[in-house]
Amino acid sequence: MSARPNILFAIADDASHMSAYGHKFVNTPNFDKVAREGILFLNAFTTNPKCSPSRASILTGRHTWNLEEACCHYGIFSSKFKVYPDILEEAGYFVGYTGKGWAPGDWERGGFKRNPAGNEFNEKKLIPPENTGINSKDYAANFEDFLSKRSKDQPFCFWYGCHEPHRKYKEGEGLRAGKKLEDVQVPSYLPDHEIVRSDLLDYANEIDWFDKHLGLMLQKLEEIGELDNTLIIVTSDNGMPFPRVKGQMYEQDFHLPMALCWKNASNGGRKVEDLVSFIDFAPTFLEVAGLEPTSEMEGKSLTKIIKSEGSGRIDETRDVVYMGKERHDVGRVDDLGYPVRCIRNYEYLYVRNFKPDLWPAGNPETWFTNVDPSPTKSLIMQMKENGEDEHYFNLSFGKRPAEELFNIVSDPECMDNLAQRPEYQEIKQDLSSKLEQELKKSGDPRIFGNGDKFDKYEYVGHDNRKWKAYVEGWYSFR
Repeated sequence: MSARPNILFAIADDASHMSAYGHKFVNTPNFDKVAREGILFLNAFTTNPKCSPSRASILTGRHTWNLEEACCHYGIFSSKFKVYPDILEEAGYFVGYTGKGWAPGDWERGGFKRNPAGNEFNEKKLIPPENTGINSKDYAANFEDFLSKRSKDQPFCFWYGCHEPHRKYKEGEGLRAGKKLEDVQVPSYLPDHEIVRSDLLDYANEIDWFDKHLGLMLQKLEEIGELDNTLIIVTSDNGMPFPRVKGQMYEQDFHLPMALCWKNASNGGRKVEDLVSFIDFAPTFLEVAGLEPTSEMEGKSLTKIIKSEGSGRIDETRDVVYMGKERHDVGRVDDLGYPVRCIRNYEYLYVRNFKPDLWPAGNPETWFTNVDPSPTKSLIMQMKENGEDEHYFNLSFGKRPAEELFNIVSDPECMDNLAQRPEYQEIKQDLSSKLEQELKKSGDPRIFGNGDKFDKYEYVGHDNRKWKAYVEGWYSFR
């Protein structure tokens, strides 16, 4: 192929589910179309289970522990870290984004002249569906505006950053949209209660909105004759905004939906099992544009998978992925984070909690600030306070041991910790050793005993002020 491909990167905000994976309570025909005409990935993983560090990893192709302040939620993103939109723009691409680019955090103080995702296209607005929490940005119209501004025959790279399904929702919006409580499969770590089912339907309704605008963008590309030569990747930044998921370190927060289609270069109708990481996106975008990934990028281009013809496991070297986190939303004295590193192979997830004496979701007196407020969260906490059931409370908010090991094949919801069982010690030690090797190889400050630097970086979010007010005795998190 002589013409460089366009790139459309579509990223939902806090979505764990798409209907291509068999989830009946969401309706995502356009994600499913991308998967059907391209590749449905069965093992795609974010690097960090929170918005801004996940997005920084996507943009740079690097583990978040190597991004200094940008490893932390609501941090400063330094422009010394090269991002793929800037590199593509220097090579002649027209770059832009709509909705949510890199966020939340401060890129201006980091030295960027614009959002790291590209030039902003957010002027077009719409009236959201009545009585929903949906944003007023008209993503599809902004994409059309973006296309109208590029030069003739200029390849483009566009970031569609939907704000949905990030909270807040208007309670009952899923039911009002015609969704049914009985279609929800409640995960075992949440109570099977009508409040939880309805909350999940509200979340699903906003995933459907993300998919609707994806469909309008695909339709526009088809109308202008550029669909076939556009590399399309559709995914999310981290898992759903529910207790024990978003911001935590279990399978269902960093194992995310992902579909890819590039008709001019890849056969459709495939399902790929290879373990892929979000650090692989940046080198992929550069390689398809005819550029070399930078030496700092730690990811590996997906082009071998894209241009293969088969399903299942394609690249035998893709047998492990790594995840990590430092400070997310603050809820402890001195704004301390909860450092974790993980390794995942095809069968097991190994989790190392570096400070198991801390509460993983924030402190009880601040109402566990690293779990988004929601009817589900309130229900679980109320059940605990009423003495009805502490099981779900402990799963979502309780302290965790220094090591956790889960068999993902038999226990995908990470309910049975195998780390202390004698028969799993060899497996645990092997994964622990491989994790430590990667952390040392990549220069992770945490493994070299200098990880507390992450807690000293400035937190630029509003919750920092709330916490200080709480300490001074004039603010209540409840």
